[in-house]
Formats: sequence, structure tokens, C-alpha cells
Amino acid sequence: MSQSSMFILMVVIPLILSQSVRGKDCVCELKNSDPAFPENKLENVEFTASQCNGNITSEKMTEIDSLVLGLQQRIRQLLDNVSMLEKEDNGNLYAAVSLRIIELELAEIQDLLDKLNRTTNNYQLLSVQTAAELQDMEETMVELEKFDHTEVMVKQRENQRIKRDLEQCKDVLNHPITAPTLSPGHCGLGRMVNVSGPRTYSLTVYGTSYTFGAWGRDANPAPGEENKYWLVVLSSSNVHGNFIRQYSTLSTIILGIGPTDTYISSSNPTTNTIQGPNMVMYGNALYYNCYNTFSVCQFNMTTRSVSTVALPNDAGFNNKFPFAHLATTYAYTDMDFATDESGVYVIYTTTSNFGNVIISKVETSNPPVLSQIWSTSLHKRTITNTFMVCGVLYATRYLDKEIEEIFYSYDTKTNKERYDLRIHIKKMQTNIKYMNYNPIDHLLYVYSDAYIVTYETMFQEEQ
Repeated sequence: MSQSSMFILMVVIPLILSQSVRGKDCVCELKNSDPAFPENKLENVEFTASQCNGNITSEKMTEIDSLVLGLQQRIRQLLDNVSMLEKEDNGNLYAAVSLRIIELELAEIQDLLDKLNRTTNNYQLLSVQTAAELQDMEETMVELEKFDHTEVMVKQRENQRIKRDLEQCKDVLNHPITAPTLSPGHCGLGRMVNVSGPRTYSLTVYGTSYTFGAWGRDANPAPGEENKYWLVVLSSSNVHGNFIRQYSTLSTIILGIGPTDTYISSSNPTTNTIQGPNMVMYGNALYYNCYNTFSVCQFNMTTRSVSTVALPNDAGFNNKFPFAHLATTYAYTDMDFATDESGVYVIYTTTSNFGNVIISKVETSNPPVLSQIWSTSLHKRTITNTFMVCGVLYATRYLDKEIEEIFYSYDTKTNKERYDLRIHIKKMQTNIKYMNYNPIDHLLYVYSDAYIVTYETMFQEEQ
């Protein structure tokens, strides 16, 4: 029986009793004095609500912010160029060239202004339309509740809310909130089946000259730091780095606005600075290959102190076992670092393991400690990148300028290897110099020939 029919039975009144022709049976005739419940109006409200959810998204809400930030950046650049023109304004060729550059920049700024005006007008219209729809929905719901003479719907809604609040309170009391730490193989994601995207694609503020670097989000952030992004560009011969740049949001890192720099050392390269593009941020600490050693460095972003732990003596470093493919090698990628749902790993190789990949779990204590170790049959110089998901190592190889392929996996729980994955990644630039998975948003963070890129990972439950 439908809900509306139930209400009719509960509020129907006049009863007309009559006797049957045979005189033995009584007939009870129910007549409902109330109008039928207008189900079509309720369906219209549900449809309007779903349209509002589709029209108003977080991406649309941040679009204007991104345009304004971009406009501010271009205006600052224009002011710098005008100032330079004033210094060299002697009527020669350089001044003419500068004027032409400024003319082009003004045209680009005008294009940004036009786009901002169009976007603002569209959102203003959307806001007016949505406000009107919400008002209509509210009036309709008030009208519909009049049909609920016994207030059953109201009481049910209140009971559901109270029950939900009680359950949440019970969960908080019985299960205090702690940082998620899941053991390998128990993440519930299943096996990786595809990678889509890119979702984000942008050139860094350093420009195309800096082709080696890394970026991403802290895989275990402190409360209030969840939206921060970090960036390290190897600024010394595309090999070394000595500081970490942080941004407050994704929009600011894309536009290169408002960074905060934290220095490991004032000089570069030197003891305990960064060597190679492979690094990760976990628990407000950066993990990377220490300069000119076979050691793992842990740099605490708060205290600005460095702790280290050494790999085996025959571990590759200083470009002995880098990632590579037939066309090139990726310099100083002897050690790769990865994060997943259970913490931090270092991926490397040794001469005693014949150049095959070794996985070591890095305990994020201070100083860090190497715990579990897994040896694979995958030769390191035949692959271009690795990353971890739920205790499973994935490796990629270069197919051509447009496609990178995830072809290999090693499950640290079962020690099972696979060479037949064939998951393709559509590249935006020729070479992917850095790749890491973040367990918070399930995205792959990629640094590809000076561009920062993200891809979405897709999984399927095991049968």
C-alpha cells in the first residue's frame, strides 16, 4: 500500500453502514472527504532538486576564483613589463619590441576579462534561477505537508534525524578518530583496471626549462592541512633540490600564487639535500634520496630537521640503477618513494639482487626505520616509474610519446607478480619523470616534462 493511501485510511471519516439483501451481512462503505495526494507535485520537487545538484558543483564555484587569480597574475606581469619599458624607452628597437609584447598582453588580459564577465553573468543568472526554484520547492513542500494530517511524515523525519545523531555520537565515543592506517592488501579497493584523465594539467611557474620535479598532497596530513599542495623542482642541473614550495589550494599551485618556501639547506647541493625527482610527503615530512648517498632522508617540515636511514651497502645510487627505456634514462632515479593506505615505501635495487626491484617499507618514526622487504623479478632499468596502492606495487613502461603503460604488479601480501596488466595512461608530454598515488583522493600525481598532471585511478572488486 502506498504512503498516500495509508493516510487516506487513517483520516477517512464518514462510515455508511447498510444491511445486505439477505439480512445477514453488514457492509461498511468508506468515503474519503479529503482530496487525493498530489503525487505529481512531489515528483516535480524531486526532479527540480536533482537538477539543482547537477547545476551547482564545487568545480563551478571555484571557476571564478581561478579566473580572478589568473587575471591578477597577468596584471602584475604587465606592470613589470611596463616598468621595464620605461627604463629602456630610448626609441630604439628594444622599446618597439616591448611595446608589441605589452600590446599582446593587454589583448590577453581583455580576453580574460571578457571570460570573467561572461562567467559572472552566467552564474548570476544561475543564482537567480536557483533561488526561484528553491522558493517554489519550499512552497510546494509546505503545501504537500498539509495532506499529512497526522504529521506522520514530520515525525518520521525528526525520528530519523535524532537516530542518525545518536549513532554518530555513539561512533565518536566508541571509536575515537585516528589517522587511517590499513595493512597492505586490506584497502577494499580491489584490483586496478583503468586510469582516466588527465583531471589536472598545468605548467609550473618555473617554465619549461625545469623538466625534473615532483608534486602532490601530503598522504597523511595534519588537521587543517588537508588542502595543501607541495612542489619540488630540481633547479640544479635537473638533479638536485634544496627547498620545498607549498601552496594552500589546487588553484594557487596551478596559478603559481602565494607560495611558501621551506629550505632544507641554504646551499645546493650539499649534505642531506634532495637528489633525484622521486620523493613523497607523509605526515608533514618529505622522504627522498639524500644527496650523494644510498640513504633515505626524512625532512621534518616543522622542525626543519633531517633524519636518515641507510639502504644496503650495495644499493644503487648516483645513477647506477635509474629508471629507463630504449630511448633514454631518467637521471638519478635510483630510489623511488611511494605512499599508499599503510604508509611510505622506498623502491630501489642492489647488485646482489641483480638489478631487480626491491620494495622496503619505511616506518615513519624519527629517525625512520626500514622494516619489511620484498624482492621481485622485475629489472629496474626496464621500467619508467613505480607506485603503490593498497600494498600492491605497480610499474610502468614507455610505449611511445603518447602512451605510458602500467604493465606489472607485485602484491606484498601474496607475493604474486603479474606482467599482463596493459593499463594505458594518456600522456600530455613525452616523458613522465615522477608518479605517485595518494590514498586520500585516489589520484596519481605526475610530473611530466615541467607539467604537473593528475589522473584518476579506477578499481574493480576481486571476484
